[in-house]
Amino acid sequence: MNQIPKIDHTWTLFLDRDGVINQRNFEGYILQWPDFQFTEGLLDAASQIGRLFGNIFVVTNQQCIAKALLTEEELTIIHQQMCFSLAAHGLKIQEVKAAYEKKGAAPFRRKPNTAMALELKAKFPSIDFKKSIMVGDTDSDIQFGKALGMFTILVRSKEKTQLIPDLSIDCLADLPKYLL
Repeated sequence: MNQIPKIDHTWTLFLDRDGVINQRNFEGYILQWPDFQFTEGLLDAASQIGRLFGNIFVVTNQQCIAKALLTEEELTIIHQQMCFSLAAHGLKIQEVKAAYEKKGAAPFRRKPNTAMALELKAKFPSIDFKKSIMVGDTDSDIQFGKALGMFTILVRSKEKTQLIPDLSIDCLADLPKYLL
C-alpha cells in the first residue's frame, strides 16, 4: 500500500512506546522518568497528531517488570508523566497498555499477540481496526497491526526488521506529513 486513506476522528492510532514516543535504550530499559527522552520533534508535532485521531493508545512490551528491574507502580509513574507531557503539547493518550511478561511467557499479552488491542476494543467499542494505524519500530509491532487488519507504519531505527509495513518514516513527528 502506498498511501493511507483520509484520516478523520473515526480513526484510532496505536503507538508503540520505546523507539516511537521516546528514544529507545538499546542497551537496557527506561527505568525512571529522567531517562525518558521524547523522540526528535515529537513535542512540536504532538498537537497535529492529536487533532488527527479520535482515539490514541499506547501498546508497549515492558518485560522489565517481569525481570524485577522496575515495579508496576514505577512504570505507571513514567507513563503518567509521559501522558501529561504529551497532553500539555496537544496529544492526549486515552490509555496505555503494557505487557509485563518476559518474551514467550504467559499470559501472552506481548506484541505481536493482539491481546492489548482486544482489551482496548472491549473497553472502547468504537475502535475499528480497519480504521486504525499501528506505529512501531519492530517486526512485532508491524505483525501486531497486520494481525488486526490495521495500517502499519514502521519508524526506522537501528532495529533490524524483515516485515514490510504499509509505510516507513524516520520518526513519529513526521506522521502528519503523510496524513494531511
